Amino acid sequence: MENPNLQTCPPPMKATSNGAFQHENPLHYSLPLLIIQIILVVSFTRFLALICKPLRQPRVIGEIIGGILLGPSAIGRSQKFLDTFFPKKSLTVLETLANIGLLFFLFLVGLELDMRSIRKTGPKALGIACVGITFPFALGIGTSFAFKATISKDVDTIPFLVFMGVALSITAFPVLARILAELKLLTTDVGRIAMSAAAVNDVAAWVLLALAISLSGSGTSPIISLWVLLCGAGFIIFSVIAIKPLLGLMAKRSPEGEPVKEIYICITLTLVLASSFITDTIGIHALFGAFVIGIIMPKDGPFSEALTEKIEDLVTGLFLPLYFAASGLKTNVATISGSTSWGLLVLVIFTACFGKIVGTIVVSLLCKVPTREALALGFLMNTKGLVELIVLNIGKDRKVLNDQSFAICVLMALFTTFITTPIVMAVYKPARRGAPYKHKTVQRKDLDTELRVLACFHSTRNIPTLVNLIESSRGTRKKGKLCIYAMHLMELSERPSAITMVHKARKNGLPFWNKKPNGDQMVIAFQAYGQLSSVNVRPMTAISALSNIHEDICTSAHQKRAALILLPFPKHQRFDGTMESLGPAFHTMNGLVLSHAPCSVGILVDRGLGGISQVQASDVSYNVVVAFFGGRDDHEALAYGMRMAEHPGVMLTVVKFLAPVGKTLAFGANLVGVTVNKDKKVTKVGDGNNHCEDKQEDEQFWHDFLSISAKSEGSIVYEERLVESKEDVVSVLVGKNKSNLILVGRMPVVAPLVERSDCPELGPVGSYLASSEFSTHASIIVFQQYDPTTDIYPLVMEVSDLSPMSDTSMHDIES
Repeated sequence: MENPNLQTCPPPMKATSNGAFQHENPLHYSLPLLIIQIILVVSFTRFLALICKPLRQPRVIGEIIGGILLGPSAIGRSQKFLDTFFPKKSLTVLETLANIGLLFFLFLVGLELDMRSIRKTGPKALGIACVGITFPFALGIGTSFAFKATISKDVDTIPFLVFMGVALSITAFPVLARILAELKLLTTDVGRIAMSAAAVNDVAAWVLLALAISLSGSGTSPIISLWVLLCGAGFIIFSVIAIKPLLGLMAKRSPEGEPVKEIYICITLTLVLASSFITDTIGIHALFGAFVIGIIMPKDGPFSEALTEKIEDLVTGLFLPLYFAASGLKTNVATISGSTSWGLLVLVIFTACFGKIVGTIVVSLLCKVPTREALALGFLMNTKGLVELIVLNIGKDRKVLNDQSFAICVLMALFTTFITTPIVMAVYKPARRGAPYKHKTVQRKDLDTELRVLACFHSTRNIPTLVNLIESSRGTRKKGKLCIYAMHLMELSERPSAITMVHKARKNGLPFWNKKPNGDQMVIAFQAYGQLSSVNVRPMTAISALSNIHEDICTSAHQKRAALILLPFPKHQRFDGTMESLGPAFHTMNGLVLSHAPCSVGILVDRGLGGISQVQASDVSYNVVVAFFGGRDDHEALAYGMRMAEHPGVMLTVVKFLAPVGKTLAFGANLVGVTVNKDKKVTKVGDGNNHCEDKQEDEQFWHDFLSISAKSEGSIVYEERLVESKEDVVSVLVGKNKSNLILVGRMPVVAPLVERSDCPELGPVGSYLASSEFSTHASIIVFQQYDPTTDIYPLVMEVSDLSPMSDTSMHDIES
């Protein structure tokens, strides 16, 4: 006879349902339920990450909060919600899938950690790492006695002490790297020390965690713990001796420029799973195996890049949020009740922060790190994240942490990571300083000086026009040569691999150019052109969020002593002639560069100058038009046009627009300047009245042009056009729309030629020339001349005792 008091286990869920028409609820079957769980978790955590973004918080914060809110702390307080979407019998499948995602994520983390750089860690970083582990570890052990006396009376003492010590002493390497990259500190002194120390800390934390796990088995004797540790060490030695050469062989057989064989990817991913199985069998958790394989993987060449590309989006986008959800379902903040629990939460947060921050600051100051940098280092090393959650979850699964102590530690990890970015931004902003330089415009008295141009591009689409423009601008002078810095603008994405790319950046926080072979195909195109021509071409790469990439452009222009920044127009021409926008972020970027540039700026509207391929020097045959209305910006456009006219294949036509006597080219319209005023930049706007000083400058410049034109042997022609209305201006310009290139100033004193424009940064004439109705043939460059009187709040402070950095002295950090 059955005992009615015995609890029966619910039957296991079937995988798939027969559908709603068969009167079956899909949520009672594991596959459809898992799909709904993934959609719910990913959507919710992404939404929270979006909310946290303006606060400059890493995505992991949104994911941790999302997991907690879905659990019994908030939404999960509704038992109906939990029973519908996260029933207990479904959690095994959810956690299994989350842990598979976690395995591959930790493989990626190991792939990012380069043991060569850890071996080269300097004494400063090593000292900071050692104290950053030992001091908080000791405080963690001290804190654990307070827990033992109050809310954790029944747990095993030694495993609990070790787990609490590890929980307080961890620095999250991936989260720290993301914060440093977002704050543009990754390649500064502070960033390098923090990354080196965090890498050492990460490896040490895994060793301590292995120790904690080996000690935490239920009722295990010390001999079993010793066996677990010895077998773990044996597995690491086996991996280095046997598996590493196999991975190295596959990497060697994957040459640059060729696709990596599918079988190599398959073997590596199977090795990750096999290693995870071995470490789980040993008893130190499956995650260790994946992490070890990641660490011993060859870091150079396309093999590791191909692996990262194959798995990172799926892992970080779909599977990893499931781990945060699974963790959040175990976290019940409601268990923290009463003065004792809240007192312990404050104590844990205080000891975690005090141990990491004070320990790091003291050692940094002893190592003669400046006070502000030491403060920043202290808060950076206090970053917690995914690894912290892993430690806490393992502790909870092994019954070392109860519900209350687990919730307290999760909130501590959330708080310490949340405060990092705002505090570091408040205490430390690296001063951008540079030596002053003379030639900040194309227009200059000494034409035999080198013209330095920072040419920016987003994609391969911009390259042929840029190369053809450079070729036709190089002139024939022996002395006044052209030096081009070709900067590839790349958005810093949320992917972990983006951090690896930024790792290769220049050591002083500025974008870098490589002397080593570069895998960037766009950069290779410019290197090839530079070798074939007499132009000095130096490829660079800038990787930043689009919201602040203008800082990289402007600081690089100053460091390279550029006279002109050439920006791509954020629209490209489609086959039918219409202009398609790349998005508002690129328009904003151009506006910010115009506001903060330390030199002149040109915006290139690309309509295929010279076609879609590079034109040989002997084949250059361009008709270039300069529309001259007067004013500083038009001076710059004409100065660039005169430089182009030196090329034997360029025919320059200058059209000077004249207003009738007693009138101006404003034709009674109000002139409005376009600027980003919130960024504290002054823009002078013409008011429709030609001041005597401006008029004299125009006349003097025009006189200089006429004298050069007379000696040009027919390569420069000019015409003066009397215009009585803006319609006359438009008709003159339309007559030139079959030329190859039109140069115009950004802010000439002329009435706007279009009533409304979605690209007002191009000014009254440029916004019309860039429209589809003007031309589908002529490329446009809109110039803004550098004006020192408006450069009141520069991004780079000029310090006269700083010597300019020579290009030959640059080198990359070991990635």
